[in-house]
Amino acid sequence: MSNAISLPGRAASELRRFWPAVVACFVTAVFGWGFGFSGTSVYLAELHRQRGWSGALIASAITVYYLLGALCLMRVHVALRRLGPGRLLAAGTALLGLGATMFCRSQQPWQMFAGAALMAGGWAGCTSTAIATTLALYFQRQRGLAITLALNGASTAGFTVGPLLVLLSQRLGVGDAVPVVAVAGLAIVLPLIGIGIPTPDAGVGPEAARADMRAKDVMRTWRFWSIALPFALALAAQVGLIVHLVTFLMPHLGASGAATALALTSVAAVAGRLVLAGAIDRLHQRRTAAASFASQALGVLLMTALPHRPEALYAGCFLFGLSVGNVITIPALIIQREFPTRAFGLVMGLSTAVAQFTFALAPALLGVVRDASGGYAAVMVLCMALQLSGSALVLAGPRR
Repeated sequence: MSNAISLPGRAASELRRFWPAVVACFVTAVFGWGFGFSGTSVYLAELHRQRGWSGALIASAITVYYLLGALCLMRVHVALRRLGPGRLLAAGTALLGLGATMFCRSQQPWQMFAGAALMAGGWAGCTSTAIATTLALYFQRQRGLAITLALNGASTAGFTVGPLLVLLSQRLGVGDAVPVVAVAGLAIVLPLIGIGIPTPDAGVGPEAARADMRAKDVMRTWRFWSIALPFALALAAQVGLIVHLVTFLMPHLGASGAATALALTSVAAVAGRLVLAGAIDRLHQRRTAAASFASQALGVLLMTALPHRPEALYAGCFLFGLSVGNVITIPALIIQREFPTRAFGLVMGLSTAVAQFTFALAPALLGVVRDASGGYAAVMVLCMALQLSGSALVLAGPRR
């Protein structure tokens, strides 16, 4: 019962045969995370500076975007069945670029919220669930390698699209910078999707994405929650800490040092994915996830215990960053092994939605904890508790 394309010798040569699909998904991930994740901090800072709107108002629109995006993620498997993988990724990137443009060119707050709604649909159509489900149509034996390589685009966006938006926003204003970069990005992404992802008529049809299970049946099982809940906790800690990381590091490292530490985190995320890529399909993936969560907690502990030692802060950022990408990648691989193949898109969408509902609220929660405690020590302890709880929960899953 496989929904992968059936070709002679497929198991021995999946990556050689389908590398254009991996490339197309990689550039889609760069675009998706560039405008849908890395770019949000730029939108907030620049709209606050240029429009004079409060940070709370803009942050509320970003939170709405993430929450609506989580709802859309639950229907990705349906969109894939109706549109086919290439059209879904193309529509997702185009909608995300349009939504980000509307968000940043808004003259009234309601326009910003409308842009957030468009971004939500685009985010669901061109990020982890859509990419993993698309690659599942092509890869069976080397699925983990393919997904890991493709989702390196998410980390790449952190030191390409994000800095480019910052630079151009200073020169052109964010309202012009975003559409310029979006149009340039789409000029690269859309042709590569067209070349690398076959249309439904080419053998990757809607039938291949049809689930045999219903969402309510999936969500009644401990097997599902033993995946969704630990990764939601780990991602809440991860996203929340990344949002607050510069503020935490600035008093100890200064502006340039904090920027270096943030870049080091992104570089470590790429390195961690690449190191794990070749072996991930042969590893016990729940144990790998538990070790990843624990290593992030160790990095946070190092920064918390030695905040006045620059080398400890840099080392802690690097150790934390090594698993940033893998926390996004590994859920798809566990789902692949533990659920029926034809339910992959449904389960992946539900799991990602649970995670996004959770991490959308994390930055605000950590901000409340910081204000209530008067510093970042309690925030760091909370992040470590979330990561270690996730580590324990993912090991508590039922046998396959």
